[in-house]
Amino acid sequence: MNIVVLVKQVPDTWSERKLSDSDHTLDRASADAVLDEINERAVEEALLAKEAHGGEVTALCMGPERATEAIRKALSMGADKAVHLSDEALHGTDAVGTAKALAKVVGTLESVDMIIAGNESTDGRSGAVPAMLAELLGWPQLTYARSLSLDGSTVTIERETDAGVTSVRAELPAVVSVTEKINEPRYPSFKGIMAAKKKPVSTLTLADAGIDAGEVGLSGALTQMVSSAPAPPKEAGQQVTDEGDGGTRIVEFLSGKNLV
Repeated sequence: MNIVVLVKQVPDTWSERKLSDSDHTLDRASADAVLDEINERAVEEALLAKEAHGGEVTALCMGPERATEAIRKALSMGADKAVHLSDEALHGTDAVGTAKALAKVVGTLESVDMIIAGNESTDGRSGAVPAMLAELLGWPQLTYARSLSLDGSTVTIERETDAGVTSVRAELPAVVSVTEKINEPRYPSFKGIMAAKKKPVSTLTLADAGIDAGEVGLSGALTQMVSSAPAPPKEAGQQVTDEGDGGTRIVEFLSGKNLV
């Protein structure tokens, strides 16, 4: 069982996040960066599948040089090796371009049985890349998984949406995206952290992966941010002292906000 797990470095949600003034893309240098939490769960699920059925886990990351920190986190958790697609021309790539680039990289790997990803990243939140990747590869997609099981060449998930929970199965190879309910990711052990330093990481450029530069980056993006502005400051609250007419004053306030 050879599993590829998609990992992404994102700004820490506790850091101040902002967009670049020049092109309105995410200013990654301005915030602390971490492995996305949902990707930790994807890595954990890949490791559980490997432990139950054998094989190896490859972490696949698309991002700048700094993203090696996130890759090492996945390796320290237990992934066997990693592939890092890193090229200056990738700056500003949208979800469609990301899916196309990842599909090209997967095509350079041997005997991939399953791809596991988080359902959405905390910096983009399009929630579309796993489905688009499956479409480009021509593989079945099993999305929003809260549980995953394997039986031979069949993968089965419980898929949870606002409409309810359904059981979905498909023949491998397939793309699976997981939600935060799938598991609790393990903490890297000291032994795992030390071992991660010796695990192989293959770094690819666009040319190495056979990716057309015109399909990625800002120039190839089908969607672009044209303007941005900081959120307005919060207004001070209005305090109501009850002198027998508190209820009336609250209703008047809510009415003024068109809330009642």
